[in-house]
Amino acid sequence: MASVKVFGSPTSAEVARVLMCLFEKEVEFQLIRVDAYRGPQRMPQYLKLQPHGEALTFEDDNLTLSESRGILRHISHKYAKQGNPDLIGTGALERASIEQWLQTEAQSFDAPSAEMVFSLAFLPPSMPKQPNNDNGNGNGNGYNGGRDVAVLDASSGRRAVGQEAANQARKEEEMLRLYEQRKKDLEKLLDIYEQRLEEARYLAGDNFTIADLSHLPNADRLASDPRSRRLFESRRNVSRWWYEISSRDTWQYVKSLQRPPSADAMANAGAGAGTGQQPRTRSGEEHDRRGY
Repeated sequence: MASVKVFGSPTSAEVARVLMCLFEKEVEFQLIRVDAYRGPQRMPQYLKLQPHGEALTFEDDNLTLSESRGILRHISHKYAKQGNPDLIGTGALERASIEQWLQTEAQSFDAPSAEMVFSLAFLPPSMPKQPNNDNGNGNGNGYNGGRDVAVLDASSGRRAVGQEAANQARKEEEMLRLYEQRKKDLEKLLDIYEQRLEEARYLAGDNFTIADLSHLPNADRLASDPRSRRLFESRRNVSRWWYEISSRDTWQYVKSLQRPPSADAMANAGAGAGTGQQPRTRSGEEHDRRGY
């Protein structure tokens, strides 16, 4: 039985970071899904660790952690002699550079990228260039959610489309404003990345490290969406960097784990939930030292 256990959903950015690191370091571990696929039922073992149902819990022998970047540091240090030896660096200067860019990701990249991903979920596949700049009633020349929102006019007998449609249009306009605001923030940061990656292959130097790894979950969602992928494609060095880090076999395997479980796996999960035992589905099996 693996001493390392990861509780959470691979679709979570926090969990995906940790899985990627474990695969890079070839650490044997057990992934125990605790996510929407399991419905309202939660494993008693997990609830003891995280009563409020946080997105991620990591166990390594008697140590329990829940912050993904702290977990990346722990894995890279504890298992330094196996798998990828470069994730945390070796010398003091190299490690300082890794820490600097890891903090940049945490403080400047994570929030705008996550909010862009969130807002895109509410926006139509084809978005206008600018949100509506009028008083927010949805009837200006700007964005109205791609719909014609009719206004009740007794003299003409026109019909209102309904409160639900109007609310949806306002929600989409709100999300577009959020998207555009956070896009500007991310563009400024990626311009800095572009300059840095002119000088180095990766953010912290010549090797792939946890500073690069930590960007993968949110960046992958933005780069995979045609509405936002130009953030990466329009910058030559950022585009090259993104292609290299996202093409790693370990990340591709994490993405394979993000697919919803099969119907059989979900049925097994339902059968095992009442006993508090993790069903032996693919997601609950131990991963060997190769990571996959």
